[in-house]
Amino acid sequence: MKRKILNNLGLRKGITVLVCLVTGLSLYSQTEKQLVIGQQPVYKVSRAPEPITVDGKMDEEGWKSAEVQSLNYFFRLDKPVEKQNSKFRMLWDDANLYLFYECEDTSLTARETKFDGRTYIDDCAEFFVVPVPDSIYMHFGFEINVIEVRYDYIVLWKYYNNRTFFISGYNPDYKVKVTYDGTINNDKDKDKGWNMEFAIPISAFSNFQNVTRPRPGARWAFQVVRQDRNFVDDRFRSTSTLYPVYVYKLDVHQPNRFGLLEFTDIP
Repeated sequence: MKRKILNNLGLRKGITVLVCLVTGLSLYSQTEKQLVIGQQPVYKVSRAPEPITVDGKMDEEGWKSAEVQSLNYFFRLDKPVEKQNSKFRMLWDDANLYLFYECEDTSLTARETKFDGRTYIDDCAEFFVVPVPDSIYMHFGFEINVIEVRYDYIVLWKYYNNRTFFISGYNPDYKVKVTYDGTINNDKDKDKGWNMEFAIPISAFSNFQNVTRPRPGARWAFQVVRQDRNFVDDRFRSTSTLYPVYVYKLDVHQPNRFGLLEFTDIP
């Protein structure tokens, strides 16, 4: 997948202006592309009843009450793929959004070691989010492979001449930890799987806080993706998503197909 990348736009002022422009664009988007509130699937995000330690282990009691969803929609079906199970959970508190990926994997693979590199061609967890329920022109993206190499960015979807651009200069401070059962980059053995835990500060979306603040009943649009690379020397990987992707000739960055997350006060 080719990506148009824009680097370091003088970030803080640039992102503030960008958010204002892109949020305004949604008012003029075509009807058939709008996220229709009430018709999108809704994931209920429970409030974490206690502090969450990001260690990739899901030890805290709060994770037991988190809604569990499987990634059952496979994006690449042009080759035979191994449909391995992936489960997703999410919690929140006043400071952070917490994510947990639980993935079966018989071949742990990660070759990308460069920050903001192509982590998406490895075994990788991805999270796309826009902190308003109906803006389809931009979203924040986080892609981390199983050796914890990060690629984070802002997406401008079909921004110019129907092209999508990635602003990789968006580098928020957040926590992530991976645990795994197996050996990485060894095709000769059979592995069992990996877990990945995130804590993304609400402040990472600070330019949106006056639009849709996290509070019970507030809704954001989001998508969850898992990349599954099966062999060290083969770039092909299967891709599974939480919500279906209907236009397969495009990639997974189709915010008009995102689901909704709803913050709840239920611990």
